[in-house]
Amino acid sequence: MDAPTPPIRLRVVQGDITKLATTAIVNAANSSLLGGGGVDGAIHRAAGPQLLEECRKIRARQGGCATGEAVITIGGKLPAAYVIHTVGPVWNGGHKGEPELLANCYRHSLQLALDNKLASVAFPGINTGIYGYPKPAAAALAVREVRQWLATHEWPQEVVLVAFDAETKRLYEQELANQGPA
Repeated sequence: MDAPTPPIRLRVVQGDITKLATTAIVNAANSSLLGGGGVDGAIHRAAGPQLLEECRKIRARQGGCATGEAVITIGGKLPAAYVIHTVGPVWNGGHKGEPELLANCYRHSLQLALDNKLASVAFPGINTGIYGYPKPAAAALAVREVRQWLATHEWPQEVVLVAFDAETKRLYEQELANQGPA
């Protein structure tokens, strides 16, 4: 009899992150935590006013969230019970610490998932929209950081990389093929 196939812990989907029923979704937030455009605005709209109230409390307590850091709130009206807010770097050519700051976004978000024993977490393409992080570099970094985390940690049990468009989905799948599945 063959050994059971281990579960796939890292997968890619294309779609709307606000519709996913993972335990948590990650928000590519701004440092104020008070919502904005892109995925941040979409998450705030879908979650309702309870999310904004939670973010206001964090902002009052600690002044927001620094680039590369992450905080966790409830999910409000989202299918996900929690939202992990992380602030990615604005792309300035890659010579101002952007790769390390983006890697920290993944590490700190995954650490919050571990600390809170969250079974599953979904990541958008952090800062690949208006903040200009190049999609190929962001996809390679995301896959590398998540794979490294999953190789040494039990939580979260599953990570979903959510592609907003077909190009991003292709980039994630190409990186998974190049780097190997988790």
